[in-house]
Amino acid sequence: MKIDAAYIPLDKSWIIRMGVLDMVNGYDDISIFLSKQKNLGDDLAALKRAAESWKTEKRISVGESGTLYRLLKYASWKLDLGKEFILQGTLAGRNIHDDPSITHLSQIELLKLDNGTSQWASAAALLGDMERIPNPPYKLACTYEAIDHWKSCRKEGKTWELRYDETIAKQAEAYLKILNGGESSFIPAQAEDFCFVYAFGLMSVQEGEKRWPALRGHESDRIVEMQSTLTAAQEGKEINSRDHRVIQAIAMWGRVNSKELHVIYPESVNKSWLQFWDFLEKYR
Repeated sequence: MKIDAAYIPLDKSWIIRMGVLDMVNGYDDISIFLSKQKNLGDDLAALKRAAESWKTEKRISVGESGTLYRLLKYASWKLDLGKEFILQGTLAGRNIHDDPSITHLSQIELLKLDNGTSQWASAAALLGDMERIPNPPYKLACTYEAIDHWKSCRKEGKTWELRYDETIAKQAEAYLKILNGGESSFIPAQAEDFCFVYAFGLMSVQEGEKRWPALRGHESDRIVEMQSTLTAAQEGKEINSRDHRVIQAIAMWGRVNSKELHVIYPESVNKSWLQFWDFLEKYR
C-alpha cells in the first residue's frame, strides 16, 4: 500500500541543519521557508522561533530539541555570541555537556560526550571544522551531506532543497506491511529506528544499546523506557511516556496487536510526527 505523502513530515534533522547553516552565515531563507509551512512539528516550530530571534535577541528558545540546543549552543560558544537558551519539556531535565572549551576538541573527541551523541561533532562541522571522519555515525554523515549540499546551492546562488523524513516513511511502510499480515524486512539504519524495531521484536535491548549508546540520553532513556512501556501496553496499563519515538512505536504495536491503549500524552508525537494519529486512523 502506498502511503499518502501528506502523512510524512519534513525531515527535521535536515531542516535544522539547513537552518543552522543559514543562521550562522547570515541568510534568512530558513525563516522565510518555515513561515510558509502550515503544519510544523514542535522541533521545527522551535527552529522557526530561534531563527527569527537569532540576530537580535540574547535569549533563544530551542523548545524540546536537543539537536537544536547543542548546535546553537556550540555556535554561540564558537562565535562568542553569549546567547542564553530557553529549554522546554524533557530537555530541561537532560544531562547535557555545558563547557565552552569543547569547541577546541576534535570531532572524534566530541563523539565521546553525552553518551556518544553525534550532535556536538555535527555542530563543529556546521561551524566550519573541515575534519571528515571515515565511516561516521549516521547523523554525522547526514551533517556532512547537508554541508556539501548547502555550500553547493549557495555557490550557484540558490537556496537549499527541503527533504521529507525518510526514517519515518520507512517505519510507516514497515508498519503497514506488518499490519496487513506480512513479515517485515525492515533494516534499522540509526538510533531513531530502535523504538520501532524493539516494539516489533526485531532487535533486543542489548543490541540496541551496543549499536547506539546515545539511546540513554534522548527525551528518555529509551532502553529503559521502551522495555517498561511495552510491558505496560501488554498488561493493558496506561502509557505515560512523554517520549515521541516511544509513543509512536507502542501505538503502532497496539494497532497491530488489536490493543486499546490509553496514551496519557498523545501530543508528545508532535515533536517529530505531527500527522501521526491521523496516519493511524487513515491506515487501519
